[in-house]
Amino acid sequence: MFNAIFLTQNDKITHAELKPLDESQLPAGEVDVRVEYSTLNYKDALAITGRGAICRTWPMIPGIDLAGVVERSQSADWKAGDKVVVTGWGQGETRWGGLTQKMRLPADILLRLPAPFTTRQAMIVATAGFTAALCVMALQRHGLKPGDGDILVTGSAGGVGSIAVALLGGLGYRVIASTGRAEEGDYLKYLGAAEIVDRTQFMAPGKPLQSERWAGVVDTVGSHTLANACAQTRWNGAVAACGLVQGADFPATVMPFILRGVTLYGINSVQNSNDERRRAWELLASHVPMEKLERMTTEIGLSDVVDYSPRLIDGKVRGRTVVDVNR
Repeated sequence: MFNAIFLTQNDKITHAELKPLDESQLPAGEVDVRVEYSTLNYKDALAITGRGAICRTWPMIPGIDLAGVVERSQSADWKAGDKVVVTGWGQGETRWGGLTQKMRLPADILLRLPAPFTTRQAMIVATAGFTAALCVMALQRHGLKPGDGDILVTGSAGGVGSIAVALLGGLGYRVIASTGRAEEGDYLKYLGAAEIVDRTQFMAPGKPLQSERWAGVVDTVGSHTLANACAQTRWNGAVAACGLVQGADFPATVMPFILRGVTLYGINSVQNSNDERRRAWELLASHVPMEKLERMTTEIGLSDVVDYSPRLIDGKVRGRTVVDVNR
């Protein structure tokens, strides 16, 4: 037997509970993993509270991330004792996810635990850090270099935003952090932000083309925030969009793109190749000090997840939330 967060739905109402399960209930797969740590992300909290249409099949174990140790393997690529991490790949949406003490997985979605991370540290990074790294890699491919101008990070006190600030700062970029939580200013400057700006200036409808302010943008918010960020991006700048906390709409015009040559990169962190995942993990390992990752982290137990989820959705949690699945 093992414990897991178990979601069911009846008459479109989601019920979440911590429930003991039997290994015979695990899904098909070649590798059994004893999970040590998982995470609680915005998407996970939406699934657990039923506030978002995240789960595609029922019942569901949520959790888009997990890290642990292989217990049994039918694949030649993995053996008992191997430490592994899995992020994305539809976990918590189309396949059972990581908020559990055990999981059975397809061999080809496992990634060997990247050095120098422990399983706990890997879950501080997890999908949020991987997504932040993909955003930064998109700006780098675009040709943006440190010294080229200010880089705006929206939703900067959240999980993706916090790691994006730390990574960009570690690479030498000048980071402007947008947040609605003024009390997080010292925290964001510790991570690497040069300045803090109030998110309210981005959240209302704005002109389709505004004063040029940003060489690049990492946007975790969407909606009017993304539209205004694009409208304020300078000639030949780049915007990496990866979130929709404010909304999934994009109330913008083509003017920033055809008059200033702005490029909008959409960032997907679910179906990426393992080679791309390794490059992202290496970038994070090289440029985000572990003490900064620890500073942005809150740890909870698996038994705390259901009650903690509404706080995350309501913006009352900063940085990363790591889940020790064995308490």
